[in-house]
Amino acid sequence: MASRLAEVPGVVGVMLGGSRARGEHRPESDWDLGVYYRGGPDLAALRALAGPDVEVAGPGGWGPWVNGGAWLQADGVAVDWILRDLDRVERVWADCREGRYEVGVQAGHPLGFWSPCYAGEVALGEVLTDPAGELADLRSRTRTYPEPLREALTAGAWEAEFLVDAAAKGASRADTLYVSLCLSRAVGVLVQAMFAEDRRWCLNEKGALAVAETLPGAPTGFGLRVRGLLGAPGETAELLAATVAEARVLVEEALTALRRQTE
Repeated sequence: MASRLAEVPGVVGVMLGGSRARGEHRPESDWDLGVYYRGGPDLAALRALAGPDVEVAGPGGWGPWVNGGAWLQADGVAVDWILRDLDRVERVWADCREGRYEVGVQAGHPLGFWSPCYAGEVALGEVLTDPAGELADLRSRTRTYPEPLREALTAGAWEAEFLVDAAAKGASRADTLYVSLCLSRAVGVLVQAMFAEDRRWCLNEKGALAVAETLPGAPTGFGLRVRGLLGAPGETAELLAATVAEARVLVEEALTALRRQTE
């Protein structure tokens, strides 16, 4: 399939991504194929390859960051095609090397799409077909985590403390939705910083907590405590305030650990 995709005009190469590329898959896991293109892929050719019953979304069809692709079955196995603009990936990689990143709104990413994911996908992926060697070259460069990006993401952890303060105001109004959203994002910001401090690419929210709690800088019982906080934040102002107080302690511990590692 990767070889046939590489023959589509505009396609530069194909990478295996997701849990199967990282060796973390389960038997039912999908096969994620990153279809890297330049200038725009030939959508008619992609649709002909996918078959008449498969909808192929062109660039931007799935949102500003996930871009486009298709969901299909091959011999009863779920396969996802995920379009990636190679020029844009290169620009994001250049930003990473300078310590710049952005977080975009994207369906399917409740904590936002963190732009370094583009570079991380290449670093952690497996090249399947790459006629001109461009993906292999980029993969070799992204395997080394940029220090400016590490510094920027760990410095951005301050937002977690700000979010806990905001959650405290929501707790006084018994606003469970607002408190839950603030605390979820606070944890997400911390997880991104913890991955960065360990010079590890964080691709998305799925499974990130399970990895973060094993990192050297994780506070004691980090995963267990986060699950307790987010599993049942409370319904009354008193219960929400107690949850926020616990979250504040956890955030302070995590920030202290990050500062200690950075020094």
